[in-house]
Amino acid sequence: MAVTVTLSPGPRCLWDEPVEIAVHGLGPAQPVTLRAGLRDEKGELFQASARYRADAGGQLHLARAPALGGSYSGVEPMGLFWSLRPEKPYWRLVKRDVQTPFRVDLEVYEGHDPQPTKLLARAVHERGFLGPGVRRIPVREGSVRATLFLPPGAGPFPGIIDLHGSGGGLCEYRASLLAGHGFAVLALAYFRFEDLPNELYSLHLEYFEEALNYMLQHPEVKSPGIGLLGFSKGGDLCLSMASFLKGVTATVLINACVANTMTPLHYKEMTLLNIGSDLERLKITESGLVDLVDIWSHPLEKQNCQSLIPIEKAQGPFLFIVGQDDHNWKSESFAYIASERLQSHGKEKPQIICYPNTGHYIDPPYFPPCLMSVHGMVGRGVFWGGESKAHSMAQVESWKQIQTFFQKHLNSQVSSFHNKI
Repeated sequence: MAVTVTLSPGPRCLWDEPVEIAVHGLGPAQPVTLRAGLRDEKGELFQASARYRADAGGQLHLARAPALGGSYSGVEPMGLFWSLRPEKPYWRLVKRDVQTPFRVDLEVYEGHDPQPTKLLARAVHERGFLGPGVRRIPVREGSVRATLFLPPGAGPFPGIIDLHGSGGGLCEYRASLLAGHGFAVLALAYFRFEDLPNELYSLHLEYFEEALNYMLQHPEVKSPGIGLLGFSKGGDLCLSMASFLKGVTATVLINACVANTMTPLHYKEMTLLNIGSDLERLKITESGLVDLVDIWSHPLEKQNCQSLIPIEKAQGPFLFIVGQDDHNWKSESFAYIASERLQSHGKEKPQIICYPNTGHYIDPPYFPPCLMSVHGMVGRGVFWGGESKAHSMAQVESWKQIQTFFQKHLNSQVSSFHNKI
């Protein structure tokens, strides 16, 4: 009987969807090694492997069988995906063109030798980023440089603006996946893209206000307001948008700072300075990576008052997603500073969800956890924190929490936010 690999629900699915892998036609209790390989759009190879043993009937179901070692151990149905590691040091898996899927090659080898060579079966699995019927619309309206993703069917849909961090460019993969869950999502670039500035020398909130107005006026975006989703530097920009601009209904921050960071932010006659940093406090890990967590000044120190974002001016609920092992900055502390500030001004307590052993880069589900990579602004390897399995679990769980939060607050016809006073 030939050995075969089956994939359920099929050979193709979206990146944030789980897939069940099974191997059939093995001998009773036969030892095998499963391997996964993926090449990104720049040709860099990511690999994972795990050792298994078939059951008494010669079947192997990754949803039930424990891995006996390799890139991971225990029952991990998606282990071959989240444990993918780059061959090139400090290389991060990023999807640049969401119109094409990633191809994952799955192989089954005989035995548990360190390098088994007898190939028993193989399968190809494609993991896409544009769901059936999701529309991708490049946006070049005024100064706005973005891509709008609309779900299939007739709108209007709850709208979200999605901002990434200090790497710059136009990152679409999170927005495209969210659109598959019923949201109209604008992936917004703010530097290092087309005619936008190449460096973060200064930012003007009017640019983000223009993007917000574009969404508020779009016929396929639901009234009365827009949600904001921001990671890292994009997080403090979303906090500023929620605090100064009208039309924001709900805001999700992923490992964000409560103060303005990296560059001054201007809006009309107002300027938020960037919070200070001290490179003398920079640490180097034993493996030579940069650890940035201690370089930032404390947001509540008197000299930093002009960088602190006036979150108490915001008129919508907040969800803070926090990695408790974030080594970029002290995200958990920042979230609780924001909570205390909101409550001291009579506002509702924000929702804060903390994930232990989870670092800075919290991506959608099944992306290999990025625990270290080359920082676009630092120019060398940076330690972001986290432990692979816990971080991977946090990515799955936080993805559900983000959708639940936006479904609750963006589908209501009236604001769910109230002052306590």
